[in-house]
Amino acid sequence: MKRFWKDAAPVVVDGGYAVELDGRRLKTPARADLVVPSGALAEAVADEWRDCAETVDPRAMPLTGLANAAIDRVAAAKDRFAADLAAYGESDLTCYRADGPAALVAQQAQHWDALIDWARRRYDVDFATSTGIMHVQQPDATVKRLAHEVAALDAFRLAGLSPLVTIGGSLIAALAILEGASTPEDAWEAVSLDDRWQIEQWGADDEAVKSLDNRRRDFLAAARFLYLL
Repeated sequence: MKRFWKDAAPVVVDGGYAVELDGRRLKTPARADLVVPSGALAEAVADEWRDCAETVDPRAMPLTGLANAAIDRVAAAKDRFAADLAAYGESDLTCYRADGPAALVAQQAQHWDALIDWARRRYDVDFATSTGIMHVQQPDATVKRLAHEVAALDAFRLAGLSPLVTIGGSLIAALAILEGASTPEDAWEAVSLDDRWQIEQWGADDEAVKSLDNRRRDFLAAARFLYLL
């Protein structure tokens, strides 16, 4: 799509805040009005459209994309979407530890133990951890409590939580960001630890580095989306 507007501006509407392009209401891909719950998010979405080049690149507009997803995809199937995200709690990245080398084991403990300890205190649950990749069964009470917490979220928070969980492989880290218990950068350091370790040990492959950079960009954009709600 070619740029056809000169300016973008947030406006107050029933149910929240919309964005207008030269006075015309911005629509989602499913042709619903793009209405978000906060003025801060509406302003940030408008900024993406103000900064848009002559040809629209959706990859450069992550907040718009997440708002579209919340309205068009998540709201229509909220329970199923929440259940799919909650399922990550049954095999959370932070519960699977390396058995060597010692330096990697120590880094995993440093970054991941803090997240697990926070989740234990916050949700009054316990977690089973293991070395290697064999599946470890989490306590039933833990699975149910995490699922309850995720199910209670609205469509916009679920939309923002989704990239954090799927990119990082950790529901615990994503919830820590959502609740302000971890900064996005600290959480990224934790969930990307294994990938960065491999690059440090075996050298930087251009494709691997590019992939990691793209994942980091999308991870931090999702965290910003949540903070703007």
